[in-house]
Amino acid sequence: MAGCRGSLCCCCRWCCCCGERETRTPEELTILGETQEEEDEILPRKDYESLDYDRCINDPYLEVLETMDNKKGRRYEAVKWMVVFAIGVCTGLVGLFVDFFVRLFTQLKFGVVQTSVEECSKKGCLALSLLELLGFNLTFVFLGSLLVLIEPVAAGSGIPEIKCYLNGVKVPGIVRLRTLLCKAFGVLFSVAGGLFVGKEGPMIHSGAVVGAGLPQFQSISLRKIQFNFPYFRSDRDKRDFVSAGAAAGVAAAFGAPIGGTLFSLEEGSSFWNQGLTWKVLFCSMSATFTLNFFRSGIQFGSWGSFQLPGLLNFGEFKCSDSDKKCHLWTAMDLGFFVIMGVIGGLLGATFNCLNKRLAKYRMRNVHPKPKLVRVLESLLVSLVTTVVIFVASMVLGECRQMSSSSQISNDSFRLQVTLEDVNSSIKTFFCPNETYNDMATLFFNPQESAILQLFHQDGTFSPITLALFFALYFLLACWTYGISVPSGLFVPSLLCGAAFGRLVANVLKSYIGLGHIYSGTFALIGAAAFLGGVVRMTISLTVILIESTNEITYGLPIMITLMVAKWTGDFFNKGIYDIHVGLRGVPLLEWETEVEMDKLRASDIMEPNLTYVYPHTRIQSLVSILRTTVHHAFPVVTENRGNEKEFMKGNQLISNNIKFKKSSILTRAGEQRKRSQSMKSYPSSELRNMCDEHVTSEEPAEKEDLLQQMLERRYTPYPNLYPDQSPSEDWTMEERFRPLTFHGLILRSQLVTLLVRGVCYSESQSSASQPRLSYAEMAEDYPRYPDIHDLDLTLLNPRMIVDVTPYMNPSPFTVSPNTHVSQVFNLFRTMGLRHLPVVNAVGEIVGIITRHNLTNEFLQARLRQHYQTI
Repeated sequence: MAGCRGSLCCCCRWCCCCGERETRTPEELTILGETQEEEDEILPRKDYESLDYDRCINDPYLEVLETMDNKKGRRYEAVKWMVVFAIGVCTGLVGLFVDFFVRLFTQLKFGVVQTSVEECSKKGCLALSLLELLGFNLTFVFLGSLLVLIEPVAAGSGIPEIKCYLNGVKVPGIVRLRTLLCKAFGVLFSVAGGLFVGKEGPMIHSGAVVGAGLPQFQSISLRKIQFNFPYFRSDRDKRDFVSAGAAAGVAAAFGAPIGGTLFSLEEGSSFWNQGLTWKVLFCSMSATFTLNFFRSGIQFGSWGSFQLPGLLNFGEFKCSDSDKKCHLWTAMDLGFFVIMGVIGGLLGATFNCLNKRLAKYRMRNVHPKPKLVRVLESLLVSLVTTVVIFVASMVLGECRQMSSSSQISNDSFRLQVTLEDVNSSIKTFFCPNETYNDMATLFFNPQESAILQLFHQDGTFSPITLALFFALYFLLACWTYGISVPSGLFVPSLLCGAAFGRLVANVLKSYIGLGHIYSGTFALIGAAAFLGGVVRMTISLTVILIESTNEITYGLPIMITLMVAKWTGDFFNKGIYDIHVGLRGVPLLEWETEVEMDKLRASDIMEPNLTYVYPHTRIQSLVSILRTTVHHAFPVVTENRGNEKEFMKGNQLISNNIKFKKSSILTRAGEQRKRSQSMKSYPSSELRNMCDEHVTSEEPAEKEDLLQQMLERRYTPYPNLYPDQSPSEDWTMEERFRPLTFHGLILRSQLVTLLVRGVCYSESQSSASQPRLSYAEMAEDYPRYPDIHDLDLTLLNPRMIVDVTPYMNPSPFTVSPNTHVSQVFNLFRTMGLRHLPVVNAVGEIVGIITRHNLTNEFLQARLRQHYQTI
C-alpha cells in the first residue's frame, strides 16, 4: 500500500522475537503486524493488498467511454447476465460432482465395513473390521492432505478467505483454478475419510472461484485456456462475480437461493446495489435448480421432478398422524428456545476459544516444520476419529426399540423419501430384532444421515448416548477444524447442535413430562443455536435454515434462537470465521467504527511519510522507486518552489513538470471563475484574481510573474497537522513542511506496464512523441501484472522520461485532514477504495490512508496515543 512500509518481522512466529521487540509501542506493533504479547493477539499484517473497486478514470478509459453508446451498454449488460447464469450452472455441477463421489465412496466404505462387522461379531474378529475402516479413512485423508500440499489455500472451508475477498482484501491464490481443483477433490476425500467435516463450506469457496475465473476466459494454471475476451478485466467486475459465485455455493449446498444472496451481502460485500442483488439471486437460483435437476434424475430417475434442492436436505417436519397432541412448536416453547440459544452461545464461544488455541499451537509448532508434518497431523486426527467412532459404536451404544411409525407409509413423496433415508440408516449392531443401536446409528453413518435421524427418528435416543455423542463430537470437530484438509464446519455444527437439542427434548419429555414436545423441532433449534454460537451469522443463517426445512412457521423460533446465541457468544469472543481471519492477520474492515473513534481525524491516522512520483519522471527514478518500496500506488505531485524560473532554465524534465503544474492551476482557476465571480475564500479568491489578471494581461511575462507571486505566497509553511508525531526526526524543517501539489494517483501495476511496453520519450523530444497505450493493452496482464524485479534493465535507457499523466487517476476520492474518522471509514468501505489521499485546502497532499490505517487495531492504537497527548 502507498505510504506503508514492509514488515521486517514475521507475525506468525511467536517464538522468534525481533531485537527491538521489548521497546516497541503498541502502535509500532500494530504497524508492523506483530504479536501484542500482553494479549497474545496477532495484529493485521501489511503484506495484504486491497482490491480496487474504484474505477481509474484515466485517458485510456475515457477513450473506451467515447466509443460506448446505449446499444453497446445493453450488449455489455446482457453478457453479464449470461456469465452470471453460467457461474450458477457450473457451481451446481461442481456440487453434483462432489456429492456423487462422496456418496459413492461412503457407500463403498460403510458397505464393506458393515458386512465385516456383522460377520466378525459372531466370529470375534472385530479388530479386522477396525483395520478395514482405518484403511479406508487413512487412505482418503492422506489423498486430501496431499492436495492441500499442492495448494495450501485449499485447506479449511475457505469462508474466511472469501469473506476477506468480498471485504476488499486480495488473498493470494484464493480464486485460482488450481485452488478449485484441489478444493473439490480434497473435500470429497476428507468427507469420505470419516473426518468430522462438511462439504457445504467448501462449496461456497468453490462457487467463488468459479465466479472469479469463468468471466476471465483464461487460466494462469492452464495457460492453454485463453480466449480473446477483454471484458471484466478489473477488480470491480471480478468482485461482483465472486459475490455471485459465493451466493451460488450457499444455494447449492443448502438449496437456499435467497439465503445465499443474503450470505453474500451479510458476510462482507462492502459495495452493493439493486442490479447486483438481481444478478446474485439469479445466479443462486441457477445453481440450486441445476443441482436439483441432476440429483433428482440420478437418484430417483425422475428427471425434472426437482425433489432434492441442495446437498443437505433436512426433510419435512411433520407430526405423526397418530399423535393428536403433537405440535411442531407452541408459544410456551419459545422460553425453552431462548434458554437453548443462551446455552448454544456459550457452547459456541467455548468451541471457538478451544479452536483458537489449537490454531495458535499449530502456527507455533506445526506450520514452521516441514510440510509432511501437516500430513501426519491429519492422519493422526483421522486415526483417533476412526477409533472413537468404531469403539463408541460397538461399546457405548444402547439397544432402543424401533418406533412403529417408521413403517407407516405416507402419501407425501418427500416425506416417504425422508422416512426411507431414516430407516435405511438405522444400525442394529449387537442388538436383537426390532431394536437398534442408537450410538452406532449416529456415529456409523454419513453426517447428513445422522442429522436426519435426530430430526425425524421417532424412536428414542438414550440421554446418556446423546450426551456422550455430543461431548465426543464436540471435541473431535474442534480438533479437526484447522488441519490441512479441505473442510467445512456447517454440517458438524448442525449435527452437534442437533444432538444437544434432542437431548433437551428427551429431558423435557421424560423428566418434566411435557408430552406435547416435538423432538425434531428441538433438534432443529439446538442445531441453529450451536451453529449460530459458532459462526455468529444472523440474517442469512435464519433464511438458510428456513429454506432448508421448507417450513416458514419455524422462522420466529429460529430467528430468536440465532439472535440470542449471537449476543451470548459475542460477549466472550468473535465468530469462528472472524477468529481465523484475525489469526491470518488480514486487515478486515467491520461495518462501522466505534463511537469513540470520532475523536480522531484523518490527520491522526494517515501515513505522512509519502513516496511520490512527478508527472514527468526519468526511468532511472521510477525503477529505483519501484524496487526499493513495496507501495502499490504513488501520488503524482509537483513541488512548490520559490525559484522556479531558475530551475526551469536548461532542464527539460523540470520544465515539463512545472509547466504541467501551472497549466493545471490555470485550468482550475478558469473553472472557478466560471462558477462564481464572488469567491472570497483562500485560495479560490487568489486563483480568481490570478485568472482575471491572466485574461486582461497582454504580455506572457506578467502572467508568469503573477503566478509566481501566488506560488511564493503558498510556499509559506502551513501549520503542522500532527504536532506529536513527526514523520522523521532527521528531516529538516523544509522537508517536513514541503508543499506538494497533488495531481492524481498511479498504481504500481500501471508504472510497471509502462516500463515493460517502453512508454517513454527522450529529453530532446516533446512528451507528445511518447507512445500511447489503449485500455485493453493496460489490462492485458490482469490480474497478474509483471513484477519490477523481472524487468530486464538492459532494454531500458535510464535517461528516458516517462509521462505518467495520461495513465494516472486524476480525480480519486480525497478527504480533508480535518475529516472525522467515521466519515473517512464510511467513504473508504462503501466505495471500495484502495487508497485515500489526504489533501488540504490548497490542493497539497499531506498524507494517504489505506485499509491498514482503518483496522480496529490501528485505530485503537492511535486513540491511545491521542489520550496520552491530551
